[in-house]
Amino acid sequence: MAVGKEILTKIRSVQNTQKITRAMQMVSTSKMRKTQERMRTARPYAEKVRTVMGHLAMANMTDVVHPMLVQRPVKRAGVILITSDKGLCGGLNVNTLKRFFAQVKSLTDEGIEVDVCCLGQKGLAACQRAGLNIAASATQLGDVPKMERLIGPLRVLFEKYAEGELDVIHVVYSKFINTMKQEPVDEQLVPVKPKQMVVESGPSWDYLYEPNPFSVLDVLVRRYLESVVYQALAENMASEQAARMVAMKAATDNAGNAIKQLRLVYNKSRQAAITTELSEIVAGAAAV
Repeated sequence: MAVGKEILTKIRSVQNTQKITRAMQMVSTSKMRKTQERMRTARPYAEKVRTVMGHLAMANMTDVVHPMLVQRPVKRAGVILITSDKGLCGGLNVNTLKRFFAQVKSLTDEGIEVDVCCLGQKGLAACQRAGLNIAASATQLGDVPKMERLIGPLRVLFEKYAEGELDVIHVVYSKFINTMKQEPVDEQLVPVKPKQMVVESGPSWDYLYEPNPFSVLDVLVRRYLESVVYQALAENMASEQAARMVAMKAATDNAGNAIKQLRLVYNKSRQAAITTELSEIVAGAAAV
């Protein structure tokens, strides 16, 4: 029964793996609900900042030009890559990295140099293997996005843009569509396009600016950019937990199927061994 013992060992091993994947599925389900709620609560702030900035920049401040609203020829680009710190989330990071490297290839083919800001361990490792120029990075972001962890790396790219070292900044992340679908997206962060700013219909607003209009718009633009990156990180975290939940459920189901197949093989081998023993006993009795 050596073969039977080996099969039983495999069955116990798969059962242990199934317990782990089921536990990870339950944990991801709980975290997914929290990340989705955090993602939804962050949307109204970003939309309101976008609306106010649209009124300031387009309706009431036509004589004030902010550098992050001005289009200019692109010679060097910056890309903010948002991925997860951990794996076991299906093809989430793979799809995001495919979109990212396609964007990098498109820029390099046009003779544009690229600086990368990596948010997440998986993206950082991929960029290091590819030999890309990493201007800033932040890893081990946890399950809750914290703005104080993002300000440092983001400031590096924004200061480079303000000083003219960068001409455009993109952000690549995985957008949460629903539990079963997460879509990698590539958005231009700066210069801010007019269509990204929302101007509500109705009477125009009148503001009193302190200390001056440009200072107000400068702070508002930076808050807008931070809110967009925060929202992208929240979307990516929700996508990560949803993808991990689906992947772990599939792994649990596959483990159950593997256990059924192994039990079938074990029962067949056991039945064959019993039949062989009976045949030997009958043959021995007949010989006597």
